Formats: sequence, C-alpha cells, structure tokens
Amino acid sequence: MGSADPLDPVRATAIAVAIAKEAAQILLAGWGTRPSVGFKSEDINLVTEYDRRSEALIVQRLAAAFPGDRIVAEEGSQIDGQPGSGRVWYIDPLDGTTNFAHGFPLFSVSMGLVQDGRPVLGVVEAPAVGWSFAGSVMAGGASWNGRPIAPSQVDRLGSGLLVTGFPYARNPVQTNLPEWTAFTAAAQGTRRLGSAALDLCFVACGWLDGYWERALHPWDLVGGAAIVLAAGGQVSDLDGTPFNGETGRVLASNGLIHDQMMRILAGVARRNSSPWP
Repeated sequence: MGSADPLDPVRATAIAVAIAKEAAQILLAGWGTRPSVGFKSEDINLVTEYDRRSEALIVQRLAAAFPGDRIVAEEGSQIDGQPGSGRVWYIDPLDGTTNFAHGFPLFSVSMGLVQDGRPVLGVVEAPAVGWSFAGSVMAGGASWNGRPIAPSQVDRLGSGLLVTGFPYARNPVQTNLPEWTAFTAAAQGTRRLGSAALDLCFVACGWLDGYWERALHPWDLVGGAAIVLAAGGQVSDLDGTPFNGETGRVLASNGLIHDQMMRILAGVARRNSSPWP
C-alpha cells in the first residue's frame, strides 16, 4: 500500500494491533528481570536492548505493510516514505521506560498515525497488565481489549480524577509543580503513572477524566491522542488550540471539563509569569 493509496482504517488498525502485540512480547520477556536500581550502564543497556529490539521489529513490519508512509521512532529509526505523503507513523517502542526498569507494570508499546498533521489512528499495548487499546478516527470508535470505550460523563472539575507527568530534565523551565498543586486543590484527585500513552488511554476509556503535560515528544502522544479522539474525547494544546504532537504539549479530557482545565492552566501561567502555553 503506497502513500498515494487511501488508507483502509479497519485494515490499518488490525495490522498495527498485530505489530504492537508482537513487539509487546519482546518487552514482556524483559519485564521483571529488575535491574538493580541506579545509574550503572547495565541498567541503561537492559532497557535500551528491549527498546531497540521492539523498535526494530515495529519499523520493519510497518515499512513492509505501508511502504509509502513516513516512520519516526523514539530511538532514532526513520523511514522517509514517499515525497508528499501526508502520513506519518510515530513509534514509542517502550513508553514508561522507568516503570519497566523497576518492574512496575505500567509500560506500553505505542503506535500513532498522523494524517496531514492530525492523529487518526492509535494502538497502545500494555502487555504486563494484558491491556490492548486501539482507536481509529476514520473508522470511528475505540476499544479496550476489543470492547468499545467512551470517556467519562464527569462535567465538574471538582469531581474529576486527573493525571499528568513531570519533565525528565533536572532544572526545566517549567516544572509542572505549580500546575500539579493547582489541580490537586481543584480536582477530586491527581495521579502520576509514568506512561503518557497509557494516561491518554485511561482518559479515552473513562477511568480518568483529564490529562495535561508538557515537554514530551510526538511518539509519546500521537497514538494515545488518536484513541482519545476516536473514543469521543477532546485533545488540544494546553490553550485549546489544535493539538500538534511536535510541540510536546497536550491537554486531553472527556470534553466536558476541558475548558475548566484550560482556565486553571492559564491562571497558573499568569500567576507565575511563565511561558504560555
């Protein structure tokens, strides 16, 4: 299927799910080996080994299935695709690397397809917990383990359960701590789980009501964002402008508390005179 061909969303989703499941088995083989916690090179090598093996498999399989499409993966693999192709696959072969290294089961394979800048298809596979999420904006609908999912109906931020993450940089320009404090006061609860792809999936299936974060990469976000959109949720930049994975910023919700979350974020930026969005 070349890039000039129209994408069959059902077929494309099925292919992506099969590839993600295969890659997830590579991760599962390494999960629970629990490298000693620290900053020794062998810790990094263990994670990198599974990362890279997962990525190599995904890129090889995707390139064979969709030879005209561009592929961008976290560990540096890139296939340019046909000139003028509006389709880009973003691959995170192991989202939640720190969780994985510690044996904590919330990690995943994340694959997302962008068409002309918009997330249209996502697959997130979390093998340690046996969860498989998929969604296609084109086909309409998203699923968890084959069952249809939809976001929550919570319409008050005060009743919402939210999730976020924090930058890896030790001294980032924006720590996300003022935002965390503000949302902890305004919402029913706030969580930090360590996998952006799964955070988005949990919003898609209504287990969580909203998610915000900065300083990420498109491969962290595109797959989960497509699943939220396919499920009927809302995804944007922090200020409500259209989502663009390249910015590394995301605000995702059930749609009902989106504006309330946006107001909190804007207020924090104003009070701290920090860059917005």
